[in-house]
Amino acid sequence: MAGKRVGGIISLKINGDMYFAKGDFTYNIGMPKKEGVVGSDRVHGYKETPQIPFIEGEITDRQEMSLEDLLNTTDATITLELANSKVIVLREAWYASEGTGNTGEGNIAVRFEGMSAEEVK
Repeated sequence: MAGKRVGGIISLKINGDMYFAKGDFTYNIGMPKKEGVVGSDRVHGYKETPQIPFIEGEITDRQEMSLEDLLNTTDATITLELANSKVIVLREAWYASEGTGNTGEGNIAVRFEGMSAEEVK
């Protein structure tokens, strides 16, 4: 039985433009977080609190990329294509990181938060 790829190669697009994804990315599609509610006698049930959907990781800086444009990203569609063929789509997204670069390997930490996200299989 052949194995299936579950990790590794990914791609990141911002409004359809490809960026050089680097290393591991994390994401959250923003489903409500369930937390238990406990009383003095027993567990009473759970409550739900909203979560902000996000995509976060690092990209490689390039000569033709504008850091200022990246930092000013708003109302964007961010797509993260995973090695297992899933695609995470973040909508109405904004840049939500400091914009700090690293000269050692040309890294820029990125975090995008948005109004909604979905997992496309």
